[in-house]
This record gives sequence, C-alpha cells and structure tokens, in this order.
Amino acid sequence: MMEPSKSKKLYNFYFFSLSVLVFLLQGCATTKSTPVDPLAYKNRTESSAIGELTITVAVPTISETQAIYGVKLASKYIQPVWVEVKNDSDDTYWLLPSGLDPNYFFPSEAAFAFNMDEENFQKLEFKNPIRPGSTQAGFVLVNLDEGFKAIDIDLISREAVKSFSFITADPEFKADFKLVDFETLFKAEDIINIEDEEELRQKLAELPNFTTNADGDEYGDPLNLVLIGEGNDIIPALVRRNWHATETIWYRAIMRTIRSYLQGERYRYSPISPLYVFGRPQDVGWQKARSTINERNHMRFWLSPLRFRGKKVFVGQISRDIGVKFTLKSPTISTHVIDPDVDEARRYFVEDLGYSQAVAKVGYVKGAGVVNKEEPGVNLVGDPFYTDGLRAVLFFESRPYTLSNINHLHWETPSGFFGGSKEK
Repeated sequence: MMEPSKSKKLYNFYFFSLSVLVFLLQGCATTKSTPVDPLAYKNRTESSAIGELTITVAVPTISETQAIYGVKLASKYIQPVWVEVKNDSDDTYWLLPSGLDPNYFFPSEAAFAFNMDEENFQKLEFKNPIRPGSTQAGFVLVNLDEGFKAIDIDLISREAVKSFSFITADPEFKADFKLVDFETLFKAEDIINIEDEEELRQKLAELPNFTTNADGDEYGDPLNLVLIGEGNDIIPALVRRNWHATETIWYRAIMRTIRSYLQGERYRYSPISPLYVFGRPQDVGWQKARSTINERNHMRFWLSPLRFRGKKVFVGQISRDIGVKFTLKSPTISTHVIDPDVDEARRYFVEDLGYSQAVAKVGYVKGAGVVNKEEPGVNLVGDPFYTDGLRAVLFFESRPYTLSNINHLHWETPSGFFGGSKEK
C-alpha cells in the first residue's frame, strides 16, 4: 500500500498538472469577442398549430440572452423562452407558465437577483390574456437547460385546453454528437437491412460485446444497451426524462468540471472520456447527474450498420458513476468510479425510459456473457464490474406509449426479472 505522504504528493501532482493544463487551454483559447445579435434566436423558431391557435417558440442562447437582458441570466441558472401565440379563435386564452416550468421565475424576482430595475424585465415578459383575433409574444423565465430544451405550452380558455410540445437544440452547445455525420458513417453496401424480429435478435447478439481502447487491444465496459429508432423519437424521450447531452472535452468544459468538483456547483453536461467501438469513439453521450458531479448515470452510443424496418440501430453502454478517482489511465488524469453492478444501471434506464411514452417494445438479447461477482471483469480504468451478460433492446416510436402499451418481447430473461436469478 502506498504511504500517506506519497499518496498526498501524487494527489498534489495530479491536481497541479490538471490546473496547468486548464491554464494553458485558457491562454490558447483567448479570442476577440464579436457582437451578438439579440434577435438571432428568431431565426430558429419552431411553430405548431391546433385548430385556430398557432404557437411559435424559440430559446435564445446564453450569449443572446445576455445581449437581450444586459446581464448573464445563466449565472443564476435562468433561461428565457420566447413564446408567440396567434389566436384566430373566438375565445380568450391564457398561457400557463407552470406548464413550461413549475419553478419558473417572476420578472421582479430575476431583476432583484441582479440588483436591476424590474421595468426592463417586465417589458420583455409574455403577457396574458391572448384575446380573440390577437397575437401575443414575450419571454417566460424558466430554469436553465443547455444542449436541448423541452418546451411544453398549455393554453386554457373557458371552453378548452390546448397543449403543444417542442424540443429545441442550442446551437452554441458543443455536444459530441455534433462532430458526427451519421449519414456517412457507413457505405450503402455495408448497411444491413432487417425486417424479421428473429433475424434482428440474432444480429444484435452478434454486435461487439465490449468497448475498447483506441488501439482496440484492450477491452472495457460491456455493451449492454441497444436503441432502435430515429433521433426525433429518441432525443425527446431522453430530454423529457432529464437526460442531458455531454459536452466535448474542451477548455471551458474542463474548467466547469473542475469548478463543479471543487465548489460543488451544478454541471449536468460534464464530458465523458472516449471509449471505442467499430474503431471510433462514441457518437453520442448522455448523462443524468445527481446534485454532485461525482454521481451520475452515463451512457455512450455508437450507430451500428444495422437497420430494422428502416430505422437506425444504436449499440451502447450504460453504467452508474458513484465517485471520482485520480489515475494516469485517463487523459484528464481524473475519472469516475462505476458501480460494479452494471445491470442495475441498465435496469434503471429501461424503467426510466418506460415513462417517456416513446418506448413501444422492450426485449433482451445475449451480449458480453455472464461475468460473476466473485470473478469480476475490469474496465479500462481498473474498475471492477459484473453482469448477467445481456443487453436491453428498446424500440422507440412517436408518442404516446403508456407503460401498459409497451410490448415485452419473449427473448432472453434478465437477472432479477420475471423469475430470472439475481445471483451472478
């Protein structure tokens, strides 16, 4: 065992090295700021109509918000959502801000937080009611979400309730999936089109079983998830269950990660280290963090060459982070420690997404094979794991699919479910 003094010196060395890295990255990233158009968000509007009501929404970026309000609302985790309601009906409607966010902010509350006159905040506010033949527009201040934003609009009159849903993407957010051109990852002749469910079951079992390092000569975490569907069905399901896209590893993300670790600040988009399948790092990363950056569920996914009835097939890995350790096996010097029972993280994901109302079918296929608790496997950073060796398969469709509508395929039986043994 390492002597305490040596352990402390090693810790100080790791932290000093990481601090120097961040300092250098800061210096290299210094650029001249350019003016921000406070109306640029209107180029990214999305609209939907029900009957004689038309709703248009947009979410300004953090820099656009600062140009609009004159202060950095994001520093207080506040985010404006722009809403326009065109009412061509004969009824008067009211927008319910609680539908957007039950913990939304009053303009006076936000103004007080920045020690500013509330008049400017009130001028920008969305104002009820929306009378017949009129159009009303303005901002509702809600809690900050980066990457993607789920927007639920509820309008109520004396006669009816109308509900609208949107998912918007932040153009400034540096997500890893933005670096991937999914349409050109595979040549047309390499795509495997499948129509039959039993053939799909066999092909899914033949996919790679473990992640690897960049050279492909060391194995890591078991690949225990498969998602089947298109992005416009999968992404909203994840966003509505409070999963967040991960940022790429760049200087600002590293700074935020360190600050979150040292000061306990919230950071729900912390980068995850690259693992490899098909010879490339993950195409997509998602995570659901607790109040501390040390604890989170996180996933990595890779687009496979399989297509089931025309829909994309992603293979992935999920595990639960339960702490942080320093190691030279990670390019960032520090890394998370995973819960060794990776099946629990897999089960959590299946249960969680079942509530998204976008999962039509669930099944399990063979994957990495059984790894017993008494002789656990070890991932690329030395963390032990054990598993029943199966991977969960989720089929995504357009909403809504309630829990009672989900079809459970009679393929393999996971441990702890439907009579399966929990012993490993």
